[in-house]
Amino acid sequence: MGIYDLRDEYAGSPVFRFDQSRLDEDAEGLPELPAPGDAAWCVATEFDEEAWDEVWKLFRETVDTTGITTLMLGYWGAEYDSDYTYPVPLLVEAAASFPALRHLFIGEITAEESEISWIDHGDITPVFEAFPNLERLDVRGAEHLTMQPVAHAGLRTLRFESGGLPAAVVRAVGASDLPNLEHLDLWLGTASYGGDATPADLAPILSGERLPALRHLGLEDAEIQDDVAEAVAGAPVVARLESLSLAMGILTDRGAEALLAGQPLTHLQKLELRHHFLSEPMMERVRAALPDVTVGLDDRQKPDGEWFFIEVSE
Repeated sequence: MGIYDLRDEYAGSPVFRFDQSRLDEDAEGLPELPAPGDAAWCVATEFDEEAWDEVWKLFRETVDTTGITTLMLGYWGAEYDSDYTYPVPLLVEAAASFPALRHLFIGEITAEESEISWIDHGDITPVFEAFPNLERLDVRGAEHLTMQPVAHAGLRTLRFESGGLPAAVVRAVGASDLPNLEHLDLWLGTASYGGDATPADLAPILSGERLPALRHLGLEDAEIQDDVAEAVAGAPVVARLESLSLAMGILTDRGAEALLAGQPLTHLQKLELRHHFLSEPMMERVRAALPDVTVGLDDRQKPDGEWFFIEVSE
């Protein structure tokens, strides 16, 4: 999975890592910088190395950021570090220097660098306001993450990866006006790590009223995956989807039964249920009910005694 390895590609561009090694005037063998628009630039430091804001300062001094279309904010330290800096305010402050920015990943941080539940955030609302032409936003981690409802006509893809997505963030997404959003992924996670959203919090998203262009919906990695499946089974937004993902969570026969008993899913191109707890008979029923749909049933899990688990938590 992506949380265990640094990406080599993002939004169709090869990743170029601009990290603390650039601060060493005596460093040798550093790769040549690509043209600004030819890479997904990942600005990052490492644990117990120079502060992220120092790398950011050099990055802005070295690279013509006006040509950058794709940017990734990598490891920026932890809140308990003396030189900790949350990068979002610095990016927003420099928005005028990134007029071409279309794709942004906040938190390109692997599990080796920081457990996903430990990635410290803040308010990401200003990103939507500062970058009206942004087309894709990925956010990894949700510790202290906040967001207010926004209106953004440019966004096509919005993804939250977390071991526990706060209900307040889910509600903010549901209350946002995103008329051109085509792809939405929410890793809901577990209450043990702040994932306290309920089906009621998902209701505005499932109504689809503010998401007229949505074609893919992922409500994934949920401790309450069966409850989510039951809510999805009658959700108005499903009729317009091309793909639906309820993967990575604690999906049992109860949730699958709700999907089969609910509205037709035969119009879907893909139904992704990977990492599930379905019985063999239920898996066969799902396949038989959707013969023309690509159904993902890989990575079947078995509970550890009475303990069921999501794919990504801590």
